[in-house]
Amino acid sequence: MCTMNELLEHPTRWECVTCGYEWEKAVATSSEGSGDRVVKDAFGTVLQDGDSVVLIKDLKLKGSSQVLKGGTKAKSIRLVDGDHEISCKMEGAAIGLKACFVRKG
Repeated sequence: MCTMNELLEHPTRWECVTCGYEWEKAVATSSEGSGDRVVKDAFGTVLQDGDSVVLIKDLKLKGSSQVLKGGTKAKSIRLVDGDHEISCKMEGAAIGLKACFVRKG
């Protein structure tokens, strides 16, 4: 497939101006991604806003000497964009977690 940026838009397809390659719009849209991000826990279970999660290992909090113990539960999580996909409260502190350190609980 051509990688040029100059495209002609037709009602049902795209066409490269340079080489004439044509493809369906549905194929181009699905390859770009749907925008809906899927976040999975350490065991592959899909997480959603409002779920409860449990830590699967001890985690040291950056910038402090506090450690969150494995088995600590967080209720009503929020999924956010960025490096740490989960925003929640654990032991009274608002923190961000990576999904690979939790399981759905």
